[in-house]
Amino acid sequence: MDKNQYLDMFIDESTEHLQAINDNLLRLEKTPQDLTIIDEVFRSAHTLKGMAATMGFEDLTNLTHHMENVLDGIRNERIDAGSEVLDIVFDSVDDLEQMVTDVASGGEGRRDVSVIVDRLGRLEQDQPAAAAQSEYETLTFDEYETAVVEQGREQGYIPYQVFVSLSENVVLKAARVFMVFEALEKYGEVIKSVPSAEQLEEEAFDFDFQAIVLSSHAAEEIQAAVLKVSEVASVICAEADMHKPVSQERNITEKESSSTDSAIAERAAEPAKHAPAGKTIRVNIDRLDSLMNLFEELVIDRGRLEQISKELGSSDLTETVEHMTRISGDLQSIILNMRMVPVDQVFNRFPRMIRGLSKELGKQVELVISGAETELDRTVIDEIGDPLVHLLRNSIDHGIESPADRESSGKPAAGTVRLHAYHSGNHVFIEVSDDGAGINKEKVLQKAISGGVVSEEAASQLTDRQIYELLFSSGLSTAEQLSDISGRGVGLDVVKNKIETLGGTVTIDSSPGEGTVFSVQLPLTLSIISVMLVEVQQEKYAVPLSSIIETAIIKRSDIWSVQQQKVIDFRGHVVPLLDLTEFFQVPVAEEETDELSVVIVRKGEKMAALVVHRFIGQQEIVLKSLGDYLKNTKAVSGATILGDGQVALIIDCNALIQ
Repeated sequence: MDKNQYLDMFIDESTEHLQAINDNLLRLEKTPQDLTIIDEVFRSAHTLKGMAATMGFEDLTNLTHHMENVLDGIRNERIDAGSEVLDIVFDSVDDLEQMVTDVASGGEGRRDVSVIVDRLGRLEQDQPAAAAQSEYETLTFDEYETAVVEQGREQGYIPYQVFVSLSENVVLKAARVFMVFEALEKYGEVIKSVPSAEQLEEEAFDFDFQAIVLSSHAAEEIQAAVLKVSEVASVICAEADMHKPVSQERNITEKESSSTDSAIAERAAEPAKHAPAGKTIRVNIDRLDSLMNLFEELVIDRGRLEQISKELGSSDLTETVEHMTRISGDLQSIILNMRMVPVDQVFNRFPRMIRGLSKELGKQVELVISGAETELDRTVIDEIGDPLVHLLRNSIDHGIESPADRESSGKPAAGTVRLHAYHSGNHVFIEVSDDGAGINKEKVLQKAISGGVVSEEAASQLTDRQIYELLFSSGLSTAEQLSDISGRGVGLDVVKNKIETLGGTVTIDSSPGEGTVFSVQLPLTLSIISVMLVEVQQEKYAVPLSSIIETAIIKRSDIWSVQQQKVIDFRGHVVPLLDLTEFFQVPVAEEETDELSVVIVRKGEKMAALVVHRFIGQQEIVLKSLGDYLKNTKAVSGATILGDGQVALIIDCNALIQ
């Protein structure tokens, strides 16, 4: 089998199953009495093990098998799902994630898991032997099988139940089963197997199976014969109990869904029973990028056709262009939605991380997530995870106080870290906030001065926010002791650099004794957006429609001056007025008039009124990057080519309001 053609699918599905295991284990810790949760965990682990075995990743298969034994013990109430047990299971999942990551980076998924396997083995407490005994006690027979056994007894044959465990590294399980049955048939007649012969041939079982053999030989001889088969780990052979008819067991199964003919058969059937029925297909992101690039060229040509249609005034051409616009608009919506994924894909791994960090630091922390349905472009989603991890670690390590300190200051013992995402204009904002002690300004200033980041004279002139911004300086950390929790003194400069490479920004706001808020602003990176085209003097600019509240015409007499800032009254709100001619230093080509055209834009709860000279109209445009040479251009997020060939700058309203 060529594994490479299935590798991407294995990585994607393994990641999904590991995330499902993490989520359900967190739920199980809160409600350990709900055994339906452990069924979900077991199902994901079982499927993961099967995929890993098929792909030949032995270490991953081995560890998952041992973890599965512990989960089976929890499911059958032989192991208590306490915090210490779940800690070991969580550690197992961490190792599995590391192995899948190694596979994704081109490795073989190898990892020394002997320590965690030993810890799992202690939890198992000889669970395989106990399971074998349980199977021995609950195996059932129908009337025909019972009659065959009774006839055999009359002729001096003994019904033996043979429980076989294959090696975890077995290759071609079905072939090994055939060899086991061939060995058994030399000593008697096989009258029953669990799972069924069909399931064994299809390898629809774990590593364990059993058979009923009528034989005149001793149990030790049969056991020795089976053990000679290569890759057989263990064999238990004992006389079978024939007193329980199969019909009774089936009646019990109908009443109690947790009871089955065989735990092994149940494990084999579960993945098929619960397989998702969705009609989806996985597409490489590079193909979507190519599709998007082609569509961008189509949008530019569409704009050119619209311009030609207006100039020629042909009704047939106008009708054709309008139809093309509608069709391409629908196509655009589909392509953009294909690339957009909810930030939940990043957020859902943080509860598990917070649990581990709070235990490690001896703190009580509750993570509250909101806005997880907010969507971002896939390329941004793939890159934003690490910066958010660093911010969350800092909030827990530096922000949240110990339970004793919180109670002494009148706070609840458990601290709260909030992760909130929302759209604003053509950007997504992600806020990481905590209700901890806040940032100590004096300590930050002392560290900055001693580290040569800022001089004492300059430090005395800094505002609170500017002091907080010093934390983004390279090598600056307020931690008394370096630790692995929040970066070993690296500070937040790594976070800032990463976010800026994504075209975003990060800011800090803090209140002593109340907490700290990190706000990350990220572009949607949508290549095609809807804008309002406007003229500023003789230059054209594009304002994203997602940022616009309203357009209006005002008189100069309606403008006030408050603290040297021009403002207007917009529906009862005082809104700052910003003249784009002055801001962008556009050459003045027209005389001033008594009336002004303004565009009211917003960023969250903040608003601003942009003064322009003329409204051109709404249009779909292709957003093009300005490149590295112009990347620091203030309040401009990109440029576009219009239908008449002119270039228009795209205004970043969030930067203007900030």
